[in-house]
Amino acid sequence: MNILIPPFTRESAIKKVRMAEDSWNSRDPHRVSLVYTEDSRWRNRTEFPVGRTEIVLLLTKKWAKELDYRLIKELWSFTDDRIAVRFAYEWHDDSGNWFRSYGNENWEFAANGLMKRRFASINDMPISQSERKFHWPLGRRPDDHPGLTDLGL
Repeated sequence: MNILIPPFTRESAIKKVRMAEDSWNSRDPHRVSLVYTEDSRWRNRTEFPVGRTEIVLLLTKKWAKELDYRLIKELWSFTDDRIAVRFAYEWHDDSGNWFRSYGNENWEFAANGLMKRRFASINDMPISQSERKFHWPLGRRPDDHPGLTDLGL
């Protein structure tokens, strides 16, 4: 696993954000959890998991509900050991209702490059299937697929 460590430059922060996006688009809770410290603390909507075990449980529950999940993250700002991102993802529920979820995340990293804190604010907006903008096959977003800014999001 390639982990970028602080202090971050603009280039390494952008790479770190893309690595996170790729990991989350795998929809593999165990894979995602490995980039967080053993005692990582989160705020995700109204849940406050601590540690990898709780992160895996949260993500397992999330992706059982949020079907055909596709995510785009974009760097907002960074400092030596912190990165702020904005993101949007599209998904549908088990009744076929589509949503676009918008949010912001604030990340803080340990010296070894693992994320020790993640604070996420997320809002869901119902959309019609015809309003979807994320159409790549499940998994990693293709390099030539537009990002959030290019999509007007």
